[in-house]
Amino acid sequence: MTATDTNDIIVLSDVTKTFGTFQALKGINATIREGEFFSLLGPSGCGKTTLLRMIAGFDEPTTGAIEIDDKPMAGISANKRPTNMVFQSYAIFPHLSVAENVGYGLKTRKMPKTEIAAEVDKALEMVDLRGLGNRSAHELSGGQRQRVALARALVMKPKVILLDEPLSALDKKLRDQMQVELRSLQQSLGITFILVTHDQEEALIMSDRIAVMFEGEIAQLDSPEGLYRRPRTKRVASFIGVMNFLSAKLTREDAETLTIQIDALGEITVPRDIAPEGLTPSEVDAIGIRPEMLTVLMDDTDTAERTVEGSITGTSYYGDMTYYEVKLPGDGDPVTISMRNTAGRSVLPAGSKVSVGWGAESIVLFE
Repeated sequence: MTATDTNDIIVLSDVTKTFGTFQALKGINATIREGEFFSLLGPSGCGKTTLLRMIAGFDEPTTGAIEIDDKPMAGISANKRPTNMVFQSYAIFPHLSVAENVGYGLKTRKMPKTEIAAEVDKALEMVDLRGLGNRSAHELSGGQRQRVALARALVMKPKVILLDEPLSALDKKLRDQMQVELRSLQQSLGITFILVTHDQEEALIMSDRIAVMFEGEIAQLDSPEGLYRRPRTKRVASFIGVMNFLSAKLTREDAETLTIQIDALGEITVPRDIAPEGLTPSEVDAIGIRPEMLTVLMDDTDTAERTVEGSITGTSYYGDMTYYEVKLPGDGDPVTISMRNTAGRSVLPAGSKVSVGWGAESIVLFE
């Protein structure tokens, strides 16, 4: 692979990494586009941080190649690459002021003090810390330390910002706020951001594209909507949000359609292209359907493309949403259904008999 004549700023070609007998990365092939917010998402130990460190130049691939901005990175040290990293721990120097922390990299480049001061002021303004340059690092809140670490990376004017779970130490409210701020900043600057995270919601909110990783491999690289609506495997579907799985089998097929018999839901005919890439119809043995794609029909005025009768076995109230566990016909486990709590809509107790609505376009096929 090569970035020539494309807007790809990073190209990963057959990248592997071995530590002793353990293979952390197994032939990673991917491109990252200039100006996009790209996330590496997966559980602990999947290889996402190892891959980020190799892009940064802290580790070298065992085999394969990494290219950044049309240049091979083999043998190029971290400080010579057009990248800068924001670490999970922020790595703020406690004995330095905010301005000294932000300007540290420029100082090592022996830039004149007046120029350093001007660049630091610009960087602090970008991250909404204007006027705090003289504050001691130990006086900062968690969110402010995160902004200082980001300003220190931005002031070096890299082409790529690398983020190693930078929000993991923040409380939920501040984390949610910083997700929006980081995404807005990235869009305004047009710099490529690469985020490592194990938080599915964080990746969906912030990213243009996401690489979902398991055991050293990319299971699916797609847009947030593509991953959520059309996951290619049960494992990806389970990792991104909540998915109900129901046994199914192919009963008929032609050039345009597939007819599937679904346990609890009955027979349905769907367009042939609904099958994920690489899945042949004969391999179908299950369908997936998201909780919000099922609806508890509350009264006779509620309608749906298709309906099935069920019984509520459990109710979980979350304020804005209620999650129902509903037993449908057959021997399968109850399905999860999410319902928004609108004005006048009551919360149904366990034991209630209900009609459940759903539509053909909401199902995903799996092997």
